[in-house]
Amino acid sequence: MDKKIRVIAIIAVVIFSFFVLTSPSDLIPLPLPLSTSNSESASVSILAKNLDKPRAIAISDDRIFVTEKGGFIRVIQNNTLLESPLAIFRPANVFDGGLLGIALHPDFSNNHYIYVFLTYEEDGYLWNKILQITEFENKLQDAETIFDKIPGSTFTNGGFIKFGPDGKLYVGTGTISDSSHLPQDLDSLSGKILRLNDDGTIPDDNPFSDSPVYSLGHRNPQGMTWDDDGNMFVAEIGPEKNDEINLIQAGKNYGWPEQQCSGNENFENAILCYDPSIEPGGILFYSGDKLDFESPFIMASMRATSLYQVDFEEGLSSQKSILSGIGRVRDVVQGPDGSLYVITSNTDGKGFPDSTDDKLLRIMK
Repeated sequence: MDKKIRVIAIIAVVIFSFFVLTSPSDLIPLPLPLSTSNSESASVSILAKNLDKPRAIAISDDRIFVTEKGGFIRVIQNNTLLESPLAIFRPANVFDGGLLGIALHPDFSNNHYIYVFLTYEEDGYLWNKILQITEFENKLQDAETIFDKIPGSTFTNGGFIKFGPDGKLYVGTGTISDSSHLPQDLDSLSGKILRLNDDGTIPDDNPFSDSPVYSLGHRNPQGMTWDDDGNMFVAEIGPEKNDEINLIQAGKNYGWPEQQCSGNENFENAILCYDPSIEPGGILFYSGDKLDFESPFIMASMRATSLYQVDFEEGLSSQKSILSGIGRVRDVVQGPDGSLYVITSNTDGKGFPDSTDDKLLRIMK
């Protein structure tokens, strides 16, 4: 893979956007770039409306869980948003902190473990922690802090969490400020990708002895995914420009704040760099057969207000919008049936919400 691919402008990509219109029936025709051999049409359905600053999605066989920044875990079951939240927390009230990432244990159907990333304030300082929640029939049974004292920030907490193919919990943490050099400090949890056991302990095979750090030199990780070969990719928001897609390798340093994207032989180069910024959100390696995409990676974008397909090896030339006209797109996940689930982010203080924002949508056949 050529790690020096640099995206010079996003304007050319936006030309490919397909704008969709709302429909009274909540079923929206979606002109996905499907192969000509596939005659089935794709569409978008709205599963939930009026979500309040939603941040991340996790899906079980029959339920969808969405975190709201203000502290709610919402449940969508049988295509219906349940009135009562599964849990209510009281996070710090800061612009880009709160109840952020969510992940389900690989054995969720048996142990009912949900993991969330939460920003809180203590003695005038902001911190982040990871909670392990036990739920039963959409009700909170127990909540335990399994990892704590991740330095917090008003604007760059990261907060995306996901279980990898190795069964370990991966956590993206942000820098406390753009002037901080803590992402370069191995003794700090700021600006890192962390790798944890499901109980919050440190795996024996982590790259640094007795450390949860898997990689360092990150600014504001927002999404992560793995391809069929087990390669890990992380999307990061830069400071107004130089958003990055990074191929994460154990023990490597990705440069922040000494390097943005590329140029310093002491650090790893980004495989994609966006200038100007598109504010990437969740990313996904699509492995289903429900939808026929030209490129394997799906990426949410907030500033560019689109859901994109992109081949990270091919770069900008492969990137096309597959959904736009819904405002800021925060996260995307694949359901068990191969459909895609997307949340918007128009109530986050940067968007222009309509009377039904924010929304959870499903892209399906």
